Amino acid sequence: MKEPLVFAYYCSGHGYGHATRVSAFARHLLNLDSRMTIYIISSAPKHVFNDSISLGVRYRFAEIDPVIVQPVAYRVDRRKSVEVLRSFLSRKESLLEQEQQWLLNIQADCVLSDAAFLGCLASNVSGLPSILISNFTFDSVYSFLSTKFADQVDAPLGDELFVDNHNLDYPISDEELKPLVQQIYYGYRCADLLVRLPGCIPIPSFSTFPSLPAPPWTDQGSNTLLDEIVAHLVQKPSTHVLHSSIPFANSHPKKPFARSIIQAPLLVRGISQGLDTVYSPIGRSRFLSSLGVPDHLHNPDKTKILIVSFGGQVFQKPTSSRGSSTGHSSPGCKTPQRIPDSPRMSKMPPCSDAFSKMDAPHRCYGAPPVIKPELNPTLCAMMTKTESCFKNNTTRSYFDTLVPSDSDIMLDCVVDDFDTRLLPDSSWIAIVCGVSKWGQNGVDEKPPDRFFVAPKYVYMPDLTAVADVLLGKLGYGTVSECVDSCTPFVYVARPLFVEEHGLKLLLAREGVGIELSRVAYEAGDWASAVEEAWLLGRNAKAEMRRKGGLGIDMNKRDEEGILLAGQVTDWVRAWHDSMAQRTVSRV
Repeated sequence: MKEPLVFAYYCSGHGYGHATRVSAFARHLLNLDSRMTIYIISSAPKHVFNDSISLGVRYRFAEIDPVIVQPVAYRVDRRKSVEVLRSFLSRKESLLEQEQQWLLNIQADCVLSDAAFLGCLASNVSGLPSILISNFTFDSVYSFLSTKFADQVDAPLGDELFVDNHNLDYPISDEELKPLVQQIYYGYRCADLLVRLPGCIPIPSFSTFPSLPAPPWTDQGSNTLLDEIVAHLVQKPSTHVLHSSIPFANSHPKKPFARSIIQAPLLVRGISQGLDTVYSPIGRSRFLSSLGVPDHLHNPDKTKILIVSFGGQVFQKPTSSRGSSTGHSSPGCKTPQRIPDSPRMSKMPPCSDAFSKMDAPHRCYGAPPVIKPELNPTLCAMMTKTESCFKNNTTRSYFDTLVPSDSDIMLDCVVDDFDTRLLPDSSWIAIVCGVSKWGQNGVDEKPPDRFFVAPKYVYMPDLTAVADVLLGKLGYGTVSECVDSCTPFVYVARPLFVEEHGLKLLLAREGVGIELSRVAYEAGDWASAVEEAWLLGRNAKAEMRRKGGLGIDMNKRDEEGILLAGQVTDWVRAWHDSMAQRTVSRV
């Protein structure tokens, strides 16, 4: 076949994790063979792919998939998400024609897709092989919107954040979802190879079991995966019974290979390389100084660092002294019902052998209600942007619909004085991401003592590496970087986003994860969860810092990624060689 290869890499615009791992794998491909041409097609902003663009990747903005509407980082608006999907599908055929012509123009050899089903469809009508590289697919995500488990809160966050103008979150009927989900599912069925990433959930377009709809994969009362689903995920993909290939559309030749699955290593961006990395005293000090952290707080033996990473923070001044707090395990928890409250606490200590070692989630009783924060510009900005996209029937990147612009982000309800419900003790500092102003009513104020604001485009792998604990939303990008750097993770769950079940399993096997209820997060009651996560993970973190300082195993992820890149490119070449041999035989 012709050399070098040309890849079209479709990347979902829904979230940080898709973009960072696409950029990481594109970098591995180019490190394997710098002559390759790789196009990244996405509605995610260009700067997220900077580490691969610097090596020669070409970026093309395009709206290639619908997004799940999230009024805040950890909530899902089911009804608006379905309407956005319906709008996107109404334009699917015209978008498909555009992509088919574009693939022809660039003379692509293969389509790679990180969960964008349109890319798989475009490859099929173009007679090109397609490779799905992901830990989940959006047919499962949309199907899960019919779950009877309700994402219910005890009190509204403000009228702008109501779901369907009610406190309750209502399921979408499977009858309404099925014809929409089927179109997404068929797109994924056109893929020929699945590169299954860690932290996965079932991929129903490849394996015949389990099938859609997705809600039966979970216990509807506790919103936890059933044992047989966990057992399926533990099995080697080679043991799965797979759906047959979807033939090429139009008059293209027959596909030469049966469908197959490759289990991938962790695709994650590494720390910045150089003479002094953030694991060296000099590199750590230089990096922290760039964030405005004074020199006397640079020693990791004396100062512990909490990273707070959400898009558009909303902080509450703690409502009572820590002495009255019941800790992170109680706020927001309620007795399980058919439609129970979603906030739960589950403790996930490290475990290296099997999922069976996971602690079972537990609930608590008599918890206080959600504290209603003051309405603030950040939340208004997020809702305004989401509403605008919905009303105009346009599909925008997750980054657009969730993360406000620089001028919109402010941190309201400022914590005036240090309070031990936020941080465990005075040996801790906090570095907050995604905030450009700290203050109320547009006033840029000084952050409270021991709080610092990270620059807008801070390189997160370096920031995660210097952290002792990270507090954030449960998503692949953050989970993978915490696992890679042995940073304990305190997370606020998204119970209606089915991907999180696979990420919890990944944390249970290879990291430390402590779930913090959204009530506790919004109330500023973080300290006990942060301290528990630090105690569980401090030994592994110390060992990672020791090895990092000596340069031990620092190239492990790159070596694994290049091996995977070799498997993928060998498969593509073998595909085209087989097609060429068929052509010669017919002649």
